[in-house]
Amino acid sequence: MGLIKAALGAAGGTLADQWKEFFYCDAIDNDVLAVKGQKRTSKRSSNTKGSDNIITTGSGIAVADGQCMMIVEQGKIVDICAEPGEYTYDASTEPSIFSGNLGDVMKESAMLALEYIKAHASLLNLDEEIFDNWNIHVHVPEGAIPKDGPSAGITMATSLASALTQRKVKANLAMTGEITLRGKVLPVGGIKEKILAAKRAGIKNIILSEENRKNIDEIQEIYLKGLTFHYVKDVKEVFAIALTNEKVADAIDLSVKKEKTEKKAE
Repeated sequence: MGLIKAALGAAGGTLADQWKEFFYCDAIDNDVLAVKGQKRTSKRSSNTKGSDNIITTGSGIAVADGQCMMIVEQGKIVDICAEPGEYTYDASTEPSIFSGNLGDVMKESAMLALEYIKAHASLLNLDEEIFDNWNIHVHVPEGAIPKDGPSAGITMATSLASALTQRKVKANLAMTGEITLRGKVLPVGGIKEKILAAKRAGIKNIILSEENRKNIDEIQEIYLKGLTFHYVKDVKEVFAIALTNEKVADAIDLSVKKEKTEKKAE
């Protein structure tokens, strides 16, 4: 189940006609932590039935600036969204996994990374059922620097792989590269600027697409001193370089517990 963002302007006069109901939340006082969403119907719509406490497939949801929406089912949070906008609820889709300051292209990179990991769960020794039993949420805090573009593809993939396996990522390591749904690592631009920034941050190892090798050959040696470059063609190579076999501190057991069934003798 999840949320699908509506096109701009969709909420104007057609929301009530297209959706069964429309949930929103007015501004709340500073000392109030959370409130239940309110259902609204339009005069244009004859669809006034339904519970004020239940949303169904097709229900409209509005998230205003500074708000965070949560969908709760039998006491469990099944979806969360902190990005302002109008959404429609669809029980057949995956939960929203993003909040914070993330551009559309970076969201696509994260989705590609997650779909790749799902399709290659065995590569990381992951039980495929982990995706049915655990929700994944990606939050990028607000900041002065806009965060968008495809360059974070392999970084997103590595972060998700680390979170799901609870394995540490090597220290003093930077990476940049776009990914495809098949896991191919594509070249990106701005290599010189990224290398200089990484060096100032004390980075020693950098992972790049094999197709970016030519960009390194064009940079003066003085800027490359002390750096080791790892050129890759596939996300599998990124995981092999970036992930250690050491678990993170206070590692969470994400394994899926299977109930044992005993057959009674007849």
